[in-house]
Amino acid sequence: MTEPAHTSIHQTSGKHPIEADAGAGFWRKGPADTLPPPDMMGPYMRNRPVPAEQVEGRKAWIIGSGIAGLAAAFYMIRDGGMKGCDITILDTMQIAGGSLDGAGNADEGYIIRGGREMNFNYDNFWDLFQDVPALELPEGYSVLDEYRLVNDNDPNWSKARLMHKQGEIRDFSTLGLSKLHQWEILKLLLKRKEDLDDITIEQYFSASFLETNFWYLWRSMFAFENWQSLLEMKLYMHRFLDAIDGLTDMSALVFPKYNQYDSFVVPLTRMLEGKGVKVQFGTRAYDLDMVEEAGRRTVTAIRCKKDGKDDSIAVGPNDVVFALTGSMTEGTAYGDMDTAPVLARGNAEPGDDSDWMLWKNLAKKSPVFGKPEKFYGNVAGSMWESATLTCKPSPLIDKLKQLSVNDPYSGKTATGGIITFTDSNWVLSFTCNRQPHFPTQPDDVLVLWVYALLMDKDGNHVKKPMPACTGREILAELCYHLGIVDQLDAVVASTKVRLALMPYITAQFMPRAAGDRPRVVPEGCTNLALMGQFVETSNDIIFTMEASVRTARIGVYTLLGLPKQVADISPTQYDIRNLLKGARAMNNNEPFPGERLLHRLLDNSYYAHILPPLPEHDDSLRERAEAELSTLLGKGSQALGAVVGWLDRMRDGLRDTSK
Repeated sequence: MTEPAHTSIHQTSGKHPIEADAGAGFWRKGPADTLPPPDMMGPYMRNRPVPAEQVEGRKAWIIGSGIAGLAAAFYMIRDGGMKGCDITILDTMQIAGGSLDGAGNADEGYIIRGGREMNFNYDNFWDLFQDVPALELPEGYSVLDEYRLVNDNDPNWSKARLMHKQGEIRDFSTLGLSKLHQWEILKLLLKRKEDLDDITIEQYFSASFLETNFWYLWRSMFAFENWQSLLEMKLYMHRFLDAIDGLTDMSALVFPKYNQYDSFVVPLTRMLEGKGVKVQFGTRAYDLDMVEEAGRRTVTAIRCKKDGKDDSIAVGPNDVVFALTGSMTEGTAYGDMDTAPVLARGNAEPGDDSDWMLWKNLAKKSPVFGKPEKFYGNVAGSMWESATLTCKPSPLIDKLKQLSVNDPYSGKTATGGIITFTDSNWVLSFTCNRQPHFPTQPDDVLVLWVYALLMDKDGNHVKKPMPACTGREILAELCYHLGIVDQLDAVVASTKVRLALMPYITAQFMPRAAGDRPRVVPEGCTNLALMGQFVETSNDIIFTMEASVRTARIGVYTLLGLPKQVADISPTQYDIRNLLKGARAMNNNEPFPGERLLHRLLDNSYYAHILPPLPEHDDSLRERAEAELSTLLGKGSQALGAVVGWLDRMRDGLRDTSK
């Protein structure tokens, strides 16, 4: 029996759902449905909940200072009414932000392990940052205000999204999908999530699909490997269905002004510290003591190492604990211009000094905590490497200017996202975001970011796998694919390279089954919530800041007993306009089967605007529509004549303004 869509995983005092699931069943409005539809977004969802009860002296312990941990602190203060001084964040590192990093200087070289592609409907993320004071705008403005100011006046797009043949731009105007490939995607969208446990992308799709423009665009933008989860790819397709027509030129994306650390972590931590939140660095939490009684699990202590020494933090009966499970960037190995990174992690076990230990130890206590080994147990399958280039003028910058939509020194969109070399053995990509990428970056310096997906293949120019290469050799491989390898010496003289080899960077995409990831508040837990990229939510995806904020928000509302719903993902996947334009995009921008019939029916109606414009004029629409019908019904059939007559009567009825 399917539970009603307005019934959620967790409820507060048996009254209000916390985590909504729009895909669980049909929703209708009735007297008993006081909450809006489970995936409704907008100002009505901005209510400030009145806590059912305030717990005097309650403390909160947050393990991990990444965006999930910071978001948990934010929501406890804004919506839970807790005092900042009662919230403590524990982190292994000596700086907040987790995977949202950005560091360095022009002399030593900058480094960013990864970047963030953003979307309009990251509703939880924007809910948070519309209440965080802006980094640079005057008092009264938010990070969201700042973000909109940049992106509304500087649209993002790419004129060289795909390249090949040592410097040539490859035609990326369409997704390059055959009817077979389109059918494979359609069938995937229709499949039930429950039927896709432990199935990989390459097990499902045809070999030719994995060579299409679509797959090069998709895998490089989202960092999917062929051997990773088909289920996660399906969830991504639903999540970004509204952006499918902007996939080719990246016009569907919005980017911050600066790197992810300065754009998001700095203003959020500044706000939280101003409210009294404490951050304790150099502290690795590796286990939680619990008492279990009648199926209820309550955390009583946090076991950790503080500056390398064993410590235990007592957790009171009214206190709450928020913990990050797993880590994308744990165990990162670094290199530079003349040094290749050396990985200290084994392929199957992360080691006792790893950030994975907390999840491993939790999983030993109960199956409700999932199976972390499904994600950390195959480094060869989850690893890739990035390189950050600190550049002064050189032939590399001259080539970059040719591939950018604006002068890279102008402060506006440059490459508009990554440029991917489709004939690269490494599946190499590079990008130049808006500059300066760091607030104090000198005017004559540009920061570029390079990454590759395949770590076990020799390069096309440098006959080594990427992890075995120095920064100088990776720079040579990039110059080869740009067609400027003959000017390599001049490029090297003006470029600094810093490397980051990340063993678990796509661990969250590894094939999985139901139960492998724990829920935000696992069954029976009274004061523990889990957050981040390795936690199960109803329908959302992972590898996004939105997912981190969503998990933190669900945890806060559940543990604090707040009568407020965390809505499901934006309902754009059900919008008929997105379905129609998505079908057109997947049909290589040509009218999809039946589209002309829809135009024939709706052209004189109120709903005409939902249809993508046709490439031909109206005088040929009837003939083309009838040709589509004859293909479907058979030329000369009685059904064909009947349907054509019905369409004509409908159109005539719409024209008749007297009725």
